[in-house]
Amino acid sequence: MLGKTAASLFWMARLLERTENSARLIEAGFRIALTHSSSAADEWASILASSGAKKNYLAKHEDYSSAKVIDFLLRDNSNPGSVISLIKQARDSARTARIALTREVWEATNEAWMNLKNALANPVDERDLPDVLAVIRKQSSLVRGAVMGTMLRNDGFNFIRLGTFIERADSTARILDVKYYLLLPSIAQIGTAVDNVQWETILRSVSAQRSYRWLNGSDITALSVAEYLILHRQMPRSLAFCYAQISDNLGYLEHEYGSEVTSHRLVSDICDRLLGQPVKSIFENGLHEFIVEFLAANNSLAAQIETDYNFQDRIN
Repeated sequence: MLGKTAASLFWMARLLERTENSARLIEAGFRIALTHSSSAADEWASILASSGAKKNYLAKHEDYSSAKVIDFLLRDNSNPGSVISLIKQARDSARTARIALTREVWEATNEAWMNLKNALANPVDERDLPDVLAVIRKQSSLVRGAVMGTMLRNDGFNFIRLGTFIERADSTARILDVKYYLLLPSIAQIGTAVDNVQWETILRSVSAQRSYRWLNGSDITALSVAEYLILHRQMPRSLAFCYAQISDNLGYLEHEYGSEVTSHRLVSDICDRLLGQPVKSIFENGLHEFIVEFLAANNSLAAQIETDYNFQDRIN
C-alpha cells in the first residue's frame, strides 16, 4: 500500500475517534462542572488544557464561560481541534483513501460530516448539549461499525485500527488526568462523596460505568477506577486493551509485509515498562506522572508507525 494511502487511513481513523473522544471529554467537564458550579471556570480551563486547546482558546477569549468553551470545542472553525474541524479533516482523509475503503465506510464517513455540520450549524445551548454529544458519539460508532462489518482484513484495515487505538489510548489517559490531577479541588476531598461522584462521572464519560459495576459492585475508589481504565484488558477503552489491539495489528502488518518494524518493539516496551506494573505502583510513583509518560510514549509510537510505513502528507 502506498504511504500516502496508509497515512490517510490511519489519520481518518484517528480523527474520527478524536471527534468522539472530544465529545466524551466535554461531557466529563460538563458533568463535573455541574457538581462544582462555584468553580466551573476552573473545570473548563482544565478541559481546555487536557485537550491541548487552551493556548488557542486564550488567544480568542478572556474568560472560561461554559458557553464559550463549549462553542470553541464543538464548532469553532478557527480551532483545528474542534469537532467540526476534526470531522471535516476525517472526511478529507477518507476521500484521499477512497479507493481503499468500502462504499459503506465512505458513505458513513460522509454522512457523519453532513449530520454533524447540521447539528453544529448554530451555537449549542447547554440544555441541548447531552443530545448533541450523543449524536457525535453515534456518528463515530456508525463509521466504526461499517469498518468492522465490511472491510477486508488487509493492511488498510490494520492501519485504520492502529489509528483508532492510538487515539483512544490517548483519550482515556487524558480523561483520567483531567479528573485526578486537574479537577480535584483539594486533597482533603479524596475519598469523599464529592470525589466518588467525580470518579463515577469519568466512568460515564468512557461508557464504563455499567461494566465497572458488573465487576466491582457499588464500590468506587480512585485505585479501582484507575486500575480498570489503565490495566483491565477486557475494558475496550482501557490502555491495556488498546495496546493489546495495537500489538495485534502491527503483528498482522509485519506478517503481511514480511519484516519486523521498530514500532512493534516500542509497543512491547510500553506494555512491559508502563502497563506491566500493578496499579499501586502507578499511584505510589504518581498517577499524573504516569499519564504524562504514557502520553509521550504513545505519541512517539504514532510517529514511529509513520516512519516505519513511509507515511506521506501527514494530517494532524
